[in-house]
Amino acid sequence: MPDKPRVLLGMSGGLDSACSALILKESGYDVEGACIVMHDYSDTSAARIAAEEAGIALQVIDARSVFADAVMRPFADEYMRGRTPNPCVFCNPAVKFASLLSFADANGFDFIATGHYAFVGCEGGRYFIRRATDSPKDQSYALWGLTQAQLSRLILPLGGRDKRELREFAKQRGLSAAKSAESQEICFIPDGDYAGWLSREYGYAPREGNFIDADGNVLGRHRGIAFYTIGQRKGLGISLGKPVYVSSIDYENNTVTLAEPGGEYMTRAELCRLNFQMLSPEKTADRISAAVRVRYAAEPIPAEITFRDNSAHVEFTTPARAVTPGQSAVAYDGDRLLFGGYIL
Repeated sequence: MPDKPRVLLGMSGGLDSACSALILKESGYDVEGACIVMHDYSDTSAARIAAEEAGIALQVIDARSVFADAVMRPFADEYMRGRTPNPCVFCNPAVKFASLLSFADANGFDFIATGHYAFVGCEGGRYFIRRATDSPKDQSYALWGLTQAQLSRLILPLGGRDKRELREFAKQRGLSAAKSAESQEICFIPDGDYAGWLSREYGYAPREGNFIDADGNVLGRHRGIAFYTIGQRKGLGISLGKPVYVSSIDYENNTVTLAEPGGEYMTRAELCRLNFQMLSPEKTADRISAAVRVRYAAEPIPAEITFRDNSAHVEFTTPARAVTPGQSAVAYDGDRLLFGGYIL
């Protein structure tokens, strides 16, 4: 009888990874878990419980050094420049999936797996991510940076699953994770105080500056650009007698531009540092039509995209809300992820 294919599953101990372990086992895989320690807030206890309940071994991978260099440092640099990065986008290709694949290669595993809500597809020899069927939980947006080597070995067992179904699945099998809450905050800043974290870890000293309008008129004073992000309305610390939104942040001049409702919508975006998945870079046309998602929870918007070297110019057919420098923009053809890049 042939050996079962071996798969190394990234495990946090939450509902998604705990259920993934049982789903993979029941699908005929020889499964082991891997808990990746990324920072000082990492806790392996939930992963150990989930692995024990699933009847699988658990490996612990220490990735704190690479996480600090590849995620925390770039996140801090971007935030202090008034940009709004997504640390999961940094982490996935450089830390999480890289650590899993490296350990898998060194220890004879055939595949790697995670509990992300998405699918892996393959067409014409190229691997790519597809959107999950449960659209509110779809996590394809955060996976655009994965490499072909990572995608070619990746299994995502939850792409066709519903979150409520999974919680019942876990409850029926007596998994402790059935009662676990979903994580909302950035994992290495659990209190959500970004400016305080930047100050403690990287010596960030907020500089007050001017709130201005689109014509450059001074409206008031801001606390420091790291306290604001594009599209923000609450917590501005200024009262103008009408609702206003952050429409742009200028690091060089230390200004935050405010606009009335509607001013936070943009018709275009510039992208850099592209990573192609379904598209083959050498065969990509100079101009394509696609649907572009500019935030994790946003619906993709039809757009015309023009490529220049490793950058792209995006023209939306309808204005997109809060196109935020530092965030990702991800292009789709239907449910298939074509490419992603960082918004300038």
